[in-house]
Amino acid sequence: MGIIKVENIRLFAHHGCLKEETAIGSDYRVDLIVKADLRKSAKTDALKDTVDYVFLNKVVREEMAKPSKLLETVAKRILNRIFKEDKKVKKASVSVSKINPPIGGDVEMVTIKMSQGRK
Repeated sequence: MGIIKVENIRLFAHHGCLKEETAIGSDYRVDLIVKADLRKSAKTDALKDTVDYVFLNKVVREEMAKPSKLLETVAKRILNRIFKEDKKVKKASVSVSKINPPIGGDVEMVTIKMSQGRK
């Protein structure tokens, strides 16, 4: 088993429960950890035998572009797509952070983290 991390994906998106949040948008950070068997790709040196991090970044960007009220909803969509579109993924964790959230205090970010394994 091996781990592929795509860390600190920086995006601008329109998520939130307040009208202002979805209208104005905010900065976000997404971190992704994927577990897969990397032994074959280590031997073959072939992209088709591993989990392509370009694909992972694309999924994150596309799912973050769809407005949602909750970060949990976005994270679940990201996980669902990864498992649906790449059978090599055995387990994945995604953290979605809203930078400088409008919660009435000096808070750098709020983060939700969700994990999922292949059933």
